[in-house]
Amino acid sequence: MPGTIQEVKEIYAPRFVVIGGGTGSFTLLSGLKQYANDITALVNMADDGGSTGILRDELGVLPPGDIRQCLVALSDSPQLRELFNYRFPEGGGLRGHSFGNLFLSAVEKMTDKFEDAVELASELLRIQGKVIPVTTTKSQLILTQKDGSVVRGEYKIGHHNFLGNTKPIISLDPIAHLTKDGKDAIESADVIVIAPGNLYGSLAPALVVEGVRQAIKKSKAKLVYVCNLVTKPNQTDGFKVHDYASEIERFIGAPLVDYVIYNTDEPPRTLLEKYIHEGEKIVEFDLERFEKCHYQAIGLPLIATDPIPQRQHDAIAKSRSLIRHDTDAVSRQLMRIYFE
Repeated sequence: MPGTIQEVKEIYAPRFVVIGGGTGSFTLLSGLKQYANDITALVNMADDGGSTGILRDELGVLPPGDIRQCLVALSDSPQLRELFNYRFPEGGGLRGHSFGNLFLSAVEKMTDKFEDAVELASELLRIQGKVIPVTTTKSQLILTQKDGSVVRGEYKIGHHNFLGNTKPIISLDPIAHLTKDGKDAIESADVIVIAPGNLYGSLAPALVVEGVRQAIKKSKAKLVYVCNLVTKPNQTDGFKVHDYASEIERFIGAPLVDYVIYNTDEPPRTLLEKYIHEGEKIVEFDLERFEKCHYQAIGLPLIATDPIPQRQHDAIAKSRSLIRHDTDAVSRQLMRIYFE
């Protein structure tokens, strides 16, 4: 990369859009903000589990959880990051809720506009970049299997056993539409990154939003997919890197991916055995298959070796996977792609 990191940030001013949600986007954004100032997190809005699900059901608000994680990732205030992640350990109705989720929901109820809540939180957290909901349509995630059976809700789908069903149909009910700010961000980006994450519960609900494919096709940006490190039991068993990339393009609706970044490293045996016991396996790759692909596959050792910081009330750190991406290695590769 030419120049210092600060020179790259200020002189070249690369524009990144990161599509996804949850800990995958959190990890990627935490590293990428070290190399770029103009980052937009375009966030999945189908979450309905845990604190988010309760707030959706009881208050009728849009899901705050993934938005909160992305806001925290881009914040430059350690104290406010910890505050927004603070999860009430007790207190009747408050138990299990994070402060950030309650804050976003309260402002939405007060102003009747979720975007106002995100904007105010962005100011308070002093975030570097922007966090934008991919849609503000209040939709439910729908999975339709080959036999016609239907599973409703992101949480249920994320924990559903596909029983060998491949290429499930993922949709939103009602049909969700891309926000104007999201459309503008995609069309003006230099690099669009599809973050690692739950393929059917986190990435698909962002990619199938009406208008996302059209905006990506219109954009001159390079489209990069950062592949998952491990498979998900009962959903992506046996998936290799090219299988994940194929599903990503199926949800987009066109073969638009330019680069796929994947891991070539293997974690310590003791840690790997823990994952294998739970049905998760390291995602494998097929070099011969890559030769037939239209995108450029870039393999790197991407497993983080540094310990996870464990602050007392850091809800994200405590739930983060032990096998996780080396966010700096991924970010450096994204910058190389930007300069190609």
